Amino acid sequence: MRNTFRSLSVTRGLLRSLCVAIATFALLFLSSKICEAQSKMKIDSAPFGKTSDGKSVTKYTLTNSAGNTIEMIDYGAIVVSINVPDKSGKKTNVTAGFSAIDGYLQRHPYFGATVGRFCNRIANGKFSIAGKEFSLATNNGPNHLHGGKVGFDMLMWKATELKSSTSVGLRFALTSPDGDEGYPGTLQVVADYVWDNTNRLTIQLSATTDKPTHVNLTNHAYFNLGGAGSGTIYKHELMLACDQVLDVNDTLIPTGKLLPVAGTALDFVSSHPIGDKISEMKETNGYDHCYVVRGDAGKLRLAAKVVDPASGRTMEVQTTQPGIQLYTGNFLDGTEGNGGYKLHEAFCLETQHFPDSPNQPSFPTTLLKPAETFKETTTYTFGVK
Repeated sequence: MRNTFRSLSVTRGLLRSLCVAIATFALLFLSSKICEAQSKMKIDSAPFGKTSDGKSVTKYTLTNSAGNTIEMIDYGAIVVSINVPDKSGKKTNVTAGFSAIDGYLQRHPYFGATVGRFCNRIANGKFSIAGKEFSLATNNGPNHLHGGKVGFDMLMWKATELKSSTSVGLRFALTSPDGDEGYPGTLQVVADYVWDNTNRLTIQLSATTDKPTHVNLTNHAYFNLGGAGSGTIYKHELMLACDQVLDVNDTLIPTGKLLPVAGTALDFVSSHPIGDKISEMKETNGYDHCYVVRGDAGKLRLAAKVVDPASGRTMEVQTTQPGIQLYTGNFLDGTEGNGGYKLHEAFCLETQHFPDSPNQPSFPTTLLKPAETFKETTTYTFGVK
């Protein structure tokens, strides 16, 4: 009996040793895999030319553990390229841009730019705060568009690197002085762009001010999941988690009404190809509409899903913003100034507050006061179907 207990004791000891060895091996294997993944993650930088006043522009390449990359420049805090794989593993850039700085120095279509102080339109370039009227630059017919004649897309930002165990990124900072393009208050702006190992780009835009002012920030990337310049986006299947769209006048200024999309050419509640009813958008030559994102503004929630059946690439958009602007490249004309991209060869899903919010009391406010912080987050996650 004593020998049996001794034998059992020895067996238990061997099992414990074996379990410890297996656990140690698993930890070492996991650690090696983590180290291997982290070794692939990196941020590279290289010169990208100079601005018209001689400032040096830097291009940053963010590489995640899968070797997928995002390129950005500190001029305009612009996304230059996003390279992700298709269903066959082939990596392609899926956002419109230029290969040299010259394209960005002229009045380009805001390719990949961080837009402000106020993205989208403000009617007649005017708003009032506490009874005082402010006049802004009018650069879109009678209206103010995307921050004015010299918006944030045409300014140099200060870039610093952001790194974690699962992501690489950049923090862009900018000071917009009091009176910039007619806006009151000195605005301190921070734009964080973080690229993680799940092929998710997280954009967090924040701002503070020393005087009451209006702020509406977004990124203006143009996407084609088949690859930039690969043709029209008509067959891209789009779903918008949006039951309403803003009614607008003939200069695309909201009337204040929110219209149901059900049964109209603006209805993307159920996924279907963008090109199905785009020909019905005659007044705007395509889609250029701000949708109301379902759910509570301020909470990160689903806003859109896009699938390109040909390549298998997918993109999911989540945001804290109240609205999302669907724009289908209605002014792209194939010229050099437009990067050679033609009509409807790219689409934008710009998360934002509603256009002309300073003049629309019923809309979620864009008024930012001292001691407050504007902060909005949007994610673009790329995958394969």
